[in-house]
Amino acid sequence: MDISVVVPLYNEAESLPELYASINDVMNANNFSYEVVFVNDGSTDDSWKTIESLQNSHSNVKGIKFRRNYGKSAALFCGFQKAMGDVVITMDADLQDNPEEIPTLYHMIKDEGYDLVSGWKKKRYDPISKTLPTKLFNATARKVSGINNLHDFNCGLKAYRIDVVKNIEVYGEMHRYIPYLAKNAGFDKIGELVVHHKARKYGKTKFGGLNRFFNGYLDLISLWFLSKFGVKPMHIFGFLGSVMFIISFIAVVVVGANKLWAIFNHMPERLVTDTPYFYLALTGMILGTQLFVAGFLGELISRNATGRNSYQIEKEI
Repeated sequence: MDISVVVPLYNEAESLPELYASINDVMNANNFSYEVVFVNDGSTDDSWKTIESLQNSHSNVKGIKFRRNYGKSAALFCGFQKAMGDVVITMDADLQDNPEEIPTLYHMIKDEGYDLVSGWKKKRYDPISKTLPTKLFNATARKVSGINNLHDFNCGLKAYRIDVVKNIEVYGEMHRYIPYLAKNAGFDKIGELVVHHKARKYGKTKFGGLNRFFNGYLDLISLWFLSKFGVKPMHIFGFLGSVMFIISFIAVVVVGANKLWAIFNHMPERLVTDTPYFYLALTGMILGTQLFVAGFLGELISRNATGRNSYQIEKEI
C-alpha cells in the first residue's frame, strides 16, 4: 500500500464526507493505493455514524472509536499502530488541510529520502489569539529541539516514512513535538513544505487557548529533560546531589573547625548549634542525599510504564 492517511477527529461529523471525497479524488488522480484511518476521539456528535457509513461504502476506510476523549496524541498513537502504508500522512478533519498536498508530501518521502515532512501554514486563517501563541511556541521549539528548519511544529498535515511512526511513542500531548520525537529516535532527515491553509468550514476550533499554550511549554521542557536524562537520570540527580552534599559537608567542617579554634584559643564557649550555618549545612547534606537517592530510583523506574498508552477502544472496523 502506498499511503495511509490518519485523521484524528473530535466532533467533525459535517466535515468527514467532504474530506474523504477530496482525499479519494487526489488518490485516484495519482493512482495511489491507500487507506484512510479515522480515529474518533470520543466525539459527542454523529462522527462515528458518519465513519461507519463511509466504511460501508468504501473498503479502504478504517475507523477507531474511543469510549471517551483522550486527546490528539492518543488518537495519533492508535492511528499509527493501525497504519499499513509505505508513507503515512496525518491531517486534521476540519477541512483546513488540503489533500492536494498529499502527492508532493509522498514524493518528498519516497523520492527525496526524507524521514518526515512537516507542513508550514505560512499564511493562516486563524484569529490572532491562536497565531501569536503559535509563533512564540514554534520559536521556542526550534531553539530547544535544534530543528531550525521547521516553522510550524504543530501543523496537522505531515508525512512520515512508515518506520518513523512505528518507532516513536506519542503520548500525553506530545503530538506537538513529533519532529523532536523522531529526531531523538534517529530519524533526523526532516523537511518542510509550505502548504495551503483554508478557513474552517464547519463547527468551531478546538484550540485550547492560553491553557494549551502554557501546557505546550511544560511538555517541551519535559521532552527536553527526557531526551537528555530519560535513560540516565543519575547523571542529573546524582550530579546535583553530589555537589550539594560536598558543599554542605565542607560547610559543616568549617563550622566544626571554628568551634575547635575557639576552644584552643580559650574563647567563650559556644555550641555549634548556636549558629544558623550549622542547620543550613545539615539541611544541604540531607537534600543532597535525597537527590542522590532520587537518581538511583530514577534508574530503577522505567519511563515506559505499563499502561501509559493503554486506551479503551470500544470498536474497530
